Amino acid sequence: MLQEKAYREALEWIHGLGRYGMKPGLERVKSMLEKLGNPHQGIRFVHVAGTNGKGSTAAMLASILRSAGYSVGLFTSPYLLSFTNRMAVNNADINHAELIKLVEQIKPVVKQLQADPELGHPTEFEVVTVLAFIFFAASEVDLVVLEVGLGGRLDATNVVTPLLSVITNISLEHTDVLGNTIEEIAFEKAGIIKTEKPMITAAEDHRALSVFETRCAELNCPYYRVFPPLEAGGQPVDQRPVAVIKQITEDGQYFDYFGLKIEQHDLFITLRGQYQLLNAATAIAATELLTEEGFVVSREALLMGLAETTWPGRLELLQKEPLVIMDGAHNPAAMENLAEAIPRYFNYKRLILVIGMLADKDITAMLKYILPQSDLIVFTRPTLPRAADPHDIAASACENFNMQQEYYVLRDHREALKKALELAGTDDAILVTGSLYTVSDLRACYFSRKEEEQA
Repeated sequence: MLQEKAYREALEWIHGLGRYGMKPGLERVKSMLEKLGNPHQGIRFVHVAGTNGKGSTAAMLASILRSAGYSVGLFTSPYLLSFTNRMAVNNADINHAELIKLVEQIKPVVKQLQADPELGHPTEFEVVTVLAFIFFAASEVDLVVLEVGLGGRLDATNVVTPLLSVITNISLEHTDVLGNTIEEIAFEKAGIIKTEKPMITAAEDHRALSVFETRCAELNCPYYRVFPPLEAGGQPVDQRPVAVIKQITEDGQYFDYFGLKIEQHDLFITLRGQYQLLNAATAIAATELLTEEGFVVSREALLMGLAETTWPGRLELLQKEPLVIMDGAHNPAAMENLAEAIPRYFNYKRLILVIGMLADKDITAMLKYILPQSDLIVFTRPTLPRAADPHDIAASACENFNMQQEYYVLRDHREALKKALELAGTDDAILVTGSLYTVSDLRACYFSRKEEEQA
């Protein structure tokens, strides 16, 4: 009981830092790390940035390396189920006692920065990043797969010199911070590329690719591009690395990989969506490049690592009859991928959409892709101050798309899920999407309902 109280207090202290907002820049992180003995400098990293897919790619890469016998740290954001999901070693989240200890260790350092008029108070993400570095250093990991929080160049994670930089893809996002064009956003992401260190990207937009190629040339970095997946029977010629689809099943998808130097056939991932094959190819290509750094991965480790990768809230199937699917698509590019994937990977009579979004997102552009797929709609909101009012989302849908579908507006996400389940027949599908925060809330609500039903 005492430890749980201390854990709650530690979380309250961390989340209380949210009032300091977002402050792009590396000075505060560097200062905190220096005062703590620069724990990150003894760690080897793979740094992963991108608009979408970076979490899945990072998870697959970490799982492959772990299956190969290495001790691997994984840092991701935001968390879906518990704050401790953000930092893990060998698939085990940081435990409560460890987090409590780290918070007590960093508090005096935070106070020192707060008293410094030039630096000022660090943000929540900056402190969490430093906590993760201390945790990974104490765990003596062989390597950390480090996901960028936002952008890259000025992100708190960008104090490391990685063995390899990965940029999954580029589309318009956070334009108020990262810029209004693909080139500007690509420039920010390219900030993680380091001198003479390999860089690999799964981006497709030629404007972004041009930025990456230029930056790699400037820094004398080996540059590699992963190409979009090919349909079954496709034959890669000059476009490698690439995944070739073999078979899509209800439980996942089989594919072949044609890489920089290797070919691997009959690989399997449980993650759904064609974009996950692109992410898988990117992760495998990263392992090829890491071989040059001494990280050897056998076929058995590759097979196991891919097959064992889970990433909740990404085309996640929670039940059948009716299907309950949850996906954290939170920008137009992700919603376009989701809209394409749903009819391809699932069979259903009607699609019941449960959607909640954040107010700072391009709501109209996201609705454009998913509304035509939907037969019934329940507008709701996650329990977050930045959440968009569901009445505003419904109004946008009606005004911009002349929406004809039956719909409901329920601010309480628990009532939204209840309504969707009431409306659904056994051969229908319920899709929860719009934000990872929406998925997090409704996923917890779903499992709480299940526990009550079984009690």
